[in-house]
Amino acid sequence: MNLRWFILLWAWQSVQAANILAVFPFPGRSQYIFAEQYLKTLASSGHQVTVINTFGSNETLSNFKVIGATKIHEILAAYGNADYSQTASQWTVASLTTDFINLLTSCILEDAAVAQLLRSQQTYDLVILETVQCEALFGLAQHFNALTIGISSYGTDRHIDELMGNISPLSCNPLLLSARSARMNFAQRVANVWEAAVGWLHRQWVHLPSQRRLYSQYFPAARRSFEQQLGSFSLMLLGQHHTLSYARAYLPNMIEVGGMHLRQSKPLPAQLAEFIAQADAGVIYFSMGSNIKSADLPPATLQLLLQTFGQLQQRVLWKFEAEHLSNKPDNVLIDKWFPQTDILAHANVKLFITHGGLLSCIESIYYGKPLLGLPVFYDQHANVQRAQDAGYGLGLELWTLNGTQLQQTINELITNSSYRRAAELRSQLYRDQLETPLQRAIWWTEYVLRHKGAAHLAAPARDLNLVQLHSLDSWGLICGAASLIALIILISLIALLKCLSYLRTKTAAKAKTQ
Repeated sequence: MNLRWFILLWAWQSVQAANILAVFPFPGRSQYIFAEQYLKTLASSGHQVTVINTFGSNETLSNFKVIGATKIHEILAAYGNADYSQTASQWTVASLTTDFINLLTSCILEDAAVAQLLRSQQTYDLVILETVQCEALFGLAQHFNALTIGISSYGTDRHIDELMGNISPLSCNPLLLSARSARMNFAQRVANVWEAAVGWLHRQWVHLPSQRRLYSQYFPAARRSFEQQLGSFSLMLLGQHHTLSYARAYLPNMIEVGGMHLRQSKPLPAQLAEFIAQADAGVIYFSMGSNIKSADLPPATLQLLLQTFGQLQQRVLWKFEAEHLSNKPDNVLIDKWFPQTDILAHANVKLFITHGGLLSCIESIYYGKPLLGLPVFYDQHANVQRAQDAGYGLGLELWTLNGTQLQQTINELITNSSYRRAAELRSQLYRDQLETPLQRAIWWTEYVLRHKGAAHLAAPARDLNLVQLHSLDSWGLICGAASLIALIILISLIALLKCLSYLRTKTAAKAKTQ
């Protein structure tokens, strides 16, 4: 055993068992999947872990308890399926998002089991919070007088950088919801700055005030103010890695753990293994993830996919959330759930058609599979764009697909070996890490516990407001002083010129009289 691993083992064993509360309010299952193995590993390491999520759990594990605040799913079911093909202004989308997040926050805090927990005498050493802009939920940490760790399944964005005091120049850090790359031209940089400004104004004028009201409503006796709680994070675990996106600056308490949900692949069920192994031309795996159901796609889109898949030489595994799919071709196998990582690990799987969710993209890279992205919302467009930029994938617009375009793109990705080579290269880069992302996440979590919050890692920048952080006040003083000096010099020059003009006039008049 080398010295590094001896130190890691000693550090893990030297941490006293902590009582941990983890809060995952978002109803999208992929966000919780990202953290589930991490939370269970904390429990298996001796820590007592209580999880609040919107799904609940029937599992019985030692040191691991789940509180399922499921009301949000009942509300969403009443509204029906969202129409992701609609477009709206950035402000409108932000306002709708804030309304949803406010509803989500209330559903969590008004859940009977959560309310009972708040009234109890229970104490926690650490609260782990999913940072999906439910800032009022951050009040749980101050309520239990616990240390605070943030976790983001999609990596960082502007609001997480703000929480941590991280400086991210807009010139080379595209917004999460854009499809721009880190190398932007002038027009893209202008768009990036404009959208960031609109987002910041909405956050300051609409989103944060509404969350501040919820914070005051549910935590009337809070030990910390809303603003103090926003700046209380000891650590931020980010579901990203520079080989998956681009190199950027992070503070020492912002740790990349993208892929920490990955586990060793398992043998496939016999029927599924036989279906893949007997595919002479290989297999295509198609899944729209956990938030978007293939069964809810418009009938015209379903028909187009069926016709295209039926014309392919390859077999297709399609994650389809209904028992029956009319007109299904013989080369297509559907199921409500597939062991995605185990499928992608199979050598005969040639292509992954995906919605472009970050976890799916990470899994595609990990197993060196080219991908075809059909992005719908949130960070999916950016993830697919990165795949195109790196050469291991292509993207199409789901709502404007045509059969010829889809078939040609699939054939290009399978027959052109450059996509496979790019995926395999990216896989090698990602896998070349000192420790696994899960080991890194556990070590840093226990580091924060060992050092009582690790305050020495916190950036002074998060104590500064926007004007101070970007030295706008300093530049204002310097520019003001320079302008004043320039004005004094200008006035002095004008006075001097007037004086010289006066003397010249007097001299000329005197010469005339003589």
